[in-house]
Amino acid sequence: MKFGLLGFPKVGKTSLFNILTGAGVAVDKYGGRGQTNVGVAKVIDPRIDRLAVLYKPKKVTYAHFDLVDVLGVAKGEAAQSAPLAEMRNVDAIAHVVRAFHDPDIVHGEGSIDPARDVASMEMEMLLADLEVAQRRLERLELNLKKMKNKDDEMELPIVRRCLEALEKETPIREIDLRPEEFRRIRGYAFLTAKPLLIIANLDEKAAASVASVAADLGLAERAARPKTAVAGLSAKVEEEISRLEPDDARAFLADLGLTEPARDRVLRAAFGLLGLIQFLTAGEDECRGWPVASGTKAPQAAGAIHSDIERGFIRAEVVAFEDLIASGSLAAAREKALLRSEGRDYVVKDGDVINFRFNV
Repeated sequence: MKFGLLGFPKVGKTSLFNILTGAGVAVDKYGGRGQTNVGVAKVIDPRIDRLAVLYKPKKVTYAHFDLVDVLGVAKGEAAQSAPLAEMRNVDAIAHVVRAFHDPDIVHGEGSIDPARDVASMEMEMLLADLEVAQRRLERLELNLKKMKNKDDEMELPIVRRCLEALEKETPIREIDLRPEEFRRIRGYAFLTAKPLLIIANLDEKAAASVASVAADLGLAERAARPKTAVAGLSAKVEEEISRLEPDDARAFLADLGLTEPARDRVLRAAFGLLGLIQFLTAGEDECRGWPVASGTKAPQAAGAIHSDIERGFIRAEVVAFEDLIASGSLAAAREKALLRSEGRDYVVKDGDVINFRFNV
């Protein structure tokens, strides 16, 4: 899984990259750097922490995804934009938009307007996709004039629909395409087909209002669109929290009226946008979260741990996280008949704590 951090210059993108990954990439306040940064972002899940208290394991492992931080996009250069081209290789896009005020960092548009900047970036991606769709349509039509081909014939109307949508300034993610139709155009890596997380980099004084960021910034309509989410944090505040000792950090968050760092909320939003859930495993050796696509059945979930477990799957012993915590132990959950034995057709749910039985 790979998320791409995208944004116009001087929005705090690399600072956010450092916050989400724990990296220490040098940040130029005025946006002057020349490389792509790649790191790993851990999806901190309080449920795993609760299991760790219960089991006291040797190791705790959170789900994670790769994060790619590219150069700032220059407005009006969609067709030639190297940063946009790099976004074609990610699974989803996180657009970092400036919502903070700093007189020392001049905004290219002269004012702070997140809704305007989100619309501008969307237009850059639409234009970049439009060029790809036009070229592909011309190629398909030319191929079919030369020789009939079933795959090309099936792809042609899909590309046509995409092109028509793009010409109307509609992202491909908002077209009602069936899963098999999406698969046929996946190879073209359309930017506007990818899930989009809009991350607003807030003023310090707005750090406590992360829950209402979409409405506060005029992005509620955006947040309601398909495969789109809006989250917010203050990079300055999150950097300060990251430097504090745990007790001091909790006190600082309490003063803001928050129960957790906003970075954790952002990472979970990114995780959810990919259509993923987590099942959990717990024991004295390790407590761990395992990401799988929503709708995954038990044998395939077992395969996320190891292919041998999927191949030799017998059954899944399942207890809901809340039931396990309330019971206090797996043995107690079994006594209360809260531990279930599920077969091959069981669809794994988010928060299931599972022990797989298998034989190879």
